[in-house]
Amino acid sequence: MAFTKIENIAIKGVSACVPKHVEENKDIPVFVEGEAERVIAQTSIRRKHTVVDGMTASDLCEKAFNGLISELGWDKESIDIVVLVTSSSDYLVPPTACVLHGKLELPETTFCLEIRHGCPGWVIGLTTISSLMSNGCFKRGILLCGDCPTLQNSPRDKETRPLFGDAGTATALEYDPNADAIYFNHGTNGKDFMAIYQPDGGMKNPVTNKSLEYQEFGRNQERRPIDVRMDGMSVFSFGFSKAPRSVMALSNEYGIDLEAVDIFLIHQANHYLNEKVRKKLNVPESKVPYSMQEYGNPGSSSIPLTLVTQCGERYRNEKIKTIAVGFGVGLAWGSAYFSTDKIVCPPIYMI
Repeated sequence: MAFTKIENIAIKGVSACVPKHVEENKDIPVFVEGEAERVIAQTSIRRKHTVVDGMTASDLCEKAFNGLISELGWDKESIDIVVLVTSSSDYLVPPTACVLHGKLELPETTFCLEIRHGCPGWVIGLTTISSLMSNGCFKRGILLCGDCPTLQNSPRDKETRPLFGDAGTATALEYDPNADAIYFNHGTNGKDFMAIYQPDGGMKNPVTNKSLEYQEFGRNQERRPIDVRMDGMSVFSFGFSKAPRSVMALSNEYGIDLEAVDIFLIHQANHYLNEKVRKKLNVPESKVPYSMQEYGNPGSSSIPLTLVTQCGERYRNEKIKTIAVGFGVGLAWGSAYFSTDKIVCPPIYMI
């Protein structure tokens, strides 16, 4: 596993934005009688916020960005670096980070980078941007994490449609020699990438007419080759194994007292899996917030979205020690330990 200690970086604020449109899982037409209730009972996901036609992850990130810097009182001219993490790019070319640079009216001196990733993306993005900022060349930075899984999954797939929602988030960071260090642990198992993948649409399998045709793959279920497919059992086994192991490895490597951690932010996969992870770590329920009941699994934005919606008041008013752990697409995983002190954390935005 890859361990990293990064100094001189303070997290100054976190914001999140979701679409106003809501889809109730009990109303999904692909379910037969009784199925919706069973899925809700197991996952705890009752509804998700989903984009409408023409709306993308960049729109959600734009709103989160503008709201956050307004609350911080930051001038756009002072932002030296923006890192975008997404698996829902606006275009194949150019990077959506460049598109957002224009929409956000940032100065030409702002360095923009895009990382194509999913569920572990916030931890991976936080590692990347804090590393780039740690020597002081970049004084202020924004990490944007946004995904629209509902645009990438089949509406006729019972396994993915109930789970995933759409969201965009912004995390503000500032160079500060007096800041507490941030600690990271990462790992990757690329041999099993097909546990979560989208067969068609990239350079390996370009889109053809057949890519757009629905194909039956289970009882009352259909999907196209352009839709993401997920091996639920493999992903469950992976998450249950790697997430707690990553946190324990981080704790052992850097001598972190897990009992002294105030909040554990676990990627919002599903309630049954996350509870298995929590119990394996022997963490009390009061320290593990959940947002999935209202927002589902919004990919790379799930950890900051949970922070904003479930713990925002605490982060605004207290000094908080946090463990965050993300896992999923790749297959990849990562955990982080950091401290924040009364950060800016506005209520959730909607568009």
